[in-house]
Order: sequence, then structure tokens, then C-alpha cells
Amino acid sequence: MLKTNWQTKKLSDVTFFQEGPGIRKYEYKKNGYPIINVRCVQDGFIDLSNAQAVDPKFIKEKWSHFQVEEGDILFTTSGTIGRTAMAKKNDLPLLMNTSVVRFKSLNEKELDRYFLAWLLRSPKFIEEVKSYSSGTAQKNVGPTHLKLISISYPLLSEQKRIVKILDEAFEKIEKAKINAEKNLKNSKEIFESYLQNVFANPGKDWEEKKLGDVLLKTKTIDPTKKSDEEFIYLDVSSVNKETKEIVNVTRVMGKNAPSRARKLIRTNDIIFATVRPTHSRVALITEEYDGQVCSTGYFVLRAKDFLNTNLVFYFLLTHGFNKQMEKLQKGASYPAVTDSEVRGIFISYPKSISEQKAIVKKLDSLSEQTKKLEGVYKQKLADLEELKKSILNKAFSGEL
Repeated sequence: MLKTNWQTKKLSDVTFFQEGPGIRKYEYKKNGYPIINVRCVQDGFIDLSNAQAVDPKFIKEKWSHFQVEEGDILFTTSGTIGRTAMAKKNDLPLLMNTSVVRFKSLNEKELDRYFLAWLLRSPKFIEEVKSYSSGTAQKNVGPTHLKLISISYPLLSEQKRIVKILDEAFEKIEKAKINAEKNLKNSKEIFESYLQNVFANPGKDWEEKKLGDVLLKTKTIDPTKKSDEEFIYLDVSSVNKETKEIVNVTRVMGKNAPSRARKLIRTNDIIFATVRPTHSRVALITEEYDGQVCSTGYFVLRAKDFLNTNLVFYFLLTHGFNKQMEKLQKGASYPAVTDSEVRGIFISYPKSISEQKAIVKKLDSLSEQTKKLEGVYKQKLADLEELKKSILNKAFSGEL
């Protein structure tokens, strides 16, 4: 329940809000007047690295009243609805665009701009805005919808007190978030550094060969020849590039097999996506997928008896291998490498199977520890986001 000294008014009665003009592609100019877009508005700040620009002549001719001013509160109204940031002097000059609305308080003695900025970030306000959204693939709202919304706020002195509390609380949360993100990054880097060092500094009894010389030949099949049989199909998106796990597989009847469903996979095979290879979509095939089919967008690696499969798997995760893929990939919009190019990459490994197993055991242990740490830090980040929502909900329910 709101406190008794809070009043409720239509958003349009206490704020000015404005959506930008619809700007056409022919009006863009590489080094012109920057335009704000949805990607520019982040969580509390403006990032102009993704901003486009228009010919400055159009500013004078028809868009002078759409220029962002210092202190304007920008609010995203398309796609990711509800990201908010206040424009600072060093963000300017900047032009409004559709999909972003700017807000101003009509009377700073009644509604403080900083209070308004926090209110627009509150989960309750964002959810109400979203409730008016239209569109299927991408949700959108506009000024017409915003006119339907009412907001509640206390006396100015109380607004300033709440702003002070929120400023201090979110500053502490941001510091905690930065530390958690740093720790998350460090945990990943420690594992990646150790992994790279394993293959970059081979021992005396190590051997170096092309991948093609240490792999068995794999098969391609045509599932359509068994039209009434069902199989599991792994397309390029079936491997999570972060966890290296198989996700989102599809069950398909042979007669409906996609043209790219041609590579037979077996337990302990490794699949590596040759499409956008620097995304490092690498996964080990478990028994669950034995005898199933993957896309021709994968290179299937099946190690010979003298080489531990898991060691090959870890090699494909190294920075060194990834850099070689980056150099070899061709194509701008759809970069890829060929299977033969992957076969031509050199891998170093111990001749001793027992030494290979010892290295894999160490990497497995370190990988497991790293995943646990990542889980802790990711949970910390999720908890901090929930704390933000909780504080904002209390602030605008009169509970602070």
C-alpha cells in the first residue's frame, strides 16, 4: 500500500514525453549527427558505440525539435522494453529515433527528474507499459499507450530522500556486480590459460601430427532412405557455445530429414561446428546420441586408439586452435572453415596413453572447479538483479 502523502496522476499530466521520427535509410550518413536507438540505451547509461547517424542538414530542415537535451530520460519502447538512461552533457549531440521515448518532468517542484528516472526503471512501471505492447516477434509501445498510464509519487522532499537511498544502494550493488563479473572472468581465464599452456609447452615424449592423421574416418548417411524411421538430429545450434553441451535437438522422421542431416555420430565422437568456428561449438557425443545424425555444418572427430578422445576435445577449446580457425574462416556474413582445413591443424600430445589420461584427469578437475565457481558468480549476479527489483518495488510502494 502507498503511504497517504502520495498522489496519483496521469503520466501525461506531469511529464512531457516524445518519440523520435521515423528515419529512412537514405537519410543515414556515416559521419553525421548521431541517432539514439534501442541498443544505445543500456541499464542506466548511454552507449553510443552502436549509434547510427544522419545528414546534419536534416536537423535544421525538419528534426530540430527531436534533439536530445541534457537531463532527458530515455526509455526504450521496442524489443527490450524498459531500459532507461538519463542523457548527460557528454552524450550530446544526439537525435531521437523511433523505438525510444524521452521524458521530462513538467514541473520539477512537483516531480523531481531523478525520482522520475528511478520510477521509470521500476518493475511495476515497466510491466504496466509491457501490458499495452503489441507485436508478436517484437513487442512495441508508443506515446498513445503511455497516455493510459498513471503514476504515484510523494511530496518533493520525500522524493529526494528516496532518490538518495536508491543512488547509494545501486552504487553499492554496481560495485558488487563489477566484482562478481571480474571474478567470473578471472575463473574462466585461469582455466583457459592452463589449458593453453598444456598444448603450447609439450614435453620430451610428445608427438605432433595433423588432426587428419590421428582421426578415424567417419560416415555420411542419407536418412531419407529410411523414410519411416525416426532419428535425433543435431543442427549447428544444438551445441551450447558456453557450456559445450548438447541442447535443443530435434526428432525427425527420415522422410522429413533436412538436406544437411547427413553425418552419422557415435558415442565418444567430438563434433565441432565449422560454421562460425570462432563460436567454439564443441561437444562430446554421449551414449544418448549414439547412431544419430548431425548437420554437415559439423566436423566429426573420432580419435584413433593411441589418442585419448577427451584430450582432443580439450585441444579444440584452446585459444591457439580458435585463433587458427579465425585465420582460416572465409565469408563475411556466414564465416566457415572446411573439414579438410580442420584436418590440417597440428595437435601435440604425449605418446604415453597414461600421461594423456593424467592430463585429462587434471583438466576435468580444473574444469569442474571452474564451473562451480562460475555457478557461484552467476548466481551472485542474478541475486543482485533481483535485489535491484526488490529495492525499486519497495521504493515505489512507499516502503523505503
